Amino acid sequence: MKNFFRKVAFGIGPNEEVPSDPLNWALNQLDDVPDLAWKGRIHSEKEMREIYSREWRVEEMKLRKKFKDNKNLYQANKNLLRYKTGQRFWESLEISIRHTEALQSQSPVLAKLWFFWANHFAIVDKDFLPNYHTGPYHRESIRLNLNQSFEKLVYDATTSWAMIRNLDNSDNEGPKSKSGKEEWRRKEKRPATINENHARELLELHTVSPAAGYTQEDITQLAYIMTGWRLGWSKTTDDTKKVEFASDVHQPGKKTVFGKKYKSGRKGLAAVIKDLVHHPNCRDFIATKLCRHLITDEPTEEMKKPIIKAFKDSDGFLPEIHKAAIKVAFEYNDQYKKFQNPENWFIQMSKLSDFKWPPSPKLMDTYELGNKPLGIYRKPEWKLNDLGHNPFRASQPNGFSDLAIDWISPELLIRRLVYAKDTYELTRSENNNLEFYEKIVNKNFDNPEKILKYLEKTNKLYEKQILLFNHPEFLRA
Repeated sequence: MKNFFRKVAFGIGPNEEVPSDPLNWALNQLDDVPDLAWKGRIHSEKEMREIYSREWRVEEMKLRKKFKDNKNLYQANKNLLRYKTGQRFWESLEISIRHTEALQSQSPVLAKLWFFWANHFAIVDKDFLPNYHTGPYHRESIRLNLNQSFEKLVYDATTSWAMIRNLDNSDNEGPKSKSGKEEWRRKEKRPATINENHARELLELHTVSPAAGYTQEDITQLAYIMTGWRLGWSKTTDDTKKVEFASDVHQPGKKTVFGKKYKSGRKGLAAVIKDLVHHPNCRDFIATKLCRHLITDEPTEEMKKPIIKAFKDSDGFLPEIHKAAIKVAFEYNDQYKKFQNPENWFIQMSKLSDFKWPPSPKLMDTYELGNKPLGIYRKPEWKLNDLGHNPFRASQPNGFSDLAIDWISPELLIRRLVYAKDTYELTRSENNNLEFYEKIVNKNFDNPEKILKYLEKTNKLYEKQILLFNHPEFLRA
């Protein structure tokens, strides 16, 4: 049963007591969203957007004009601007905030669910989103909604600045809208056209899934509903202002999705999201993904039933959905072991070993904008990139896979071997002894004798670390 603490969270640290009631320990973390454990600087989504718009986009455009005939000077000044705006710093700061929540907060189970939902509503690696926006989006649009309804979470994620930018909904314009009929479009041969990216992912990845049987016409009609939701812009700041609903580019008239008609206007999006999240296929899809994340690659119908019921009975209230998922994970704990993705693996290794990780708020707060960030500030970004699992840099809108087959290639497993060795430098001096390894093994494994016997293969402590954290019992939880 001790692996349950790694299945739904990140394990038990060497200075923590093993909870006597694992299930209640987990359930008691799900009702509220506490303040972040990070005590250093944290910038809001609005602040980061202003840094990006005023200081990066505007100034970078000025540099292009000023040095249009001198590429070397342009590049040199562009690099200085990167440092001035913290472009090479914020991502590592956000990863540090994220990992501190997993390792030091009183709600590691909630943190793991936060990571799940951030991946469910993934933001891809493009347009400087990881550098400035993905972290604040994860904190404000996802985490702060974990004690709200799934409907609110979907709406806030859908209309967030990062998601609108991520899926290009600013390019989604109604052909029959007021703007679409303007004369200049005809003269410049720039007709208004819909962009289906956001509508397609809202159906396929965020709510009902393809199992709902939607058609191309449903996607088109949903895209019409979503016309007008765009990033605010001006002549000086391009598309970097807060999200707005621009009625002049909204497709007029009623739209039909899954046979139901929706009125024109701003309220149409909220109305269709309400129906999508209450669709039976949405409940099944979310239950499947939660089980796949926590328990097994192949969830059973029996496994999903309690989560689907909690979703329906609570009207999609996330704390109740989460509790049902945790109860199912507890019930099936001894039957299934879930292969851990690289980031979860790394955080669990850090937790059990009490690593000096992540960089502390005190350290990160010493960085001054305008300077080139030293390696000590950029370690979080570099480490996760090297592991092949930086949560801010998904390559596809469906995020990172929860399937073991996608993480057990020879290359990715070799990276774990290398990392288990390289991160030995993060070990605290007082933990460099055999007794320490015996303690963490006893706290986190139901068969400690088997693991400890395996570690007897070597007397070198760094090799024990490599063996322990690449043992099949640790790779799965």
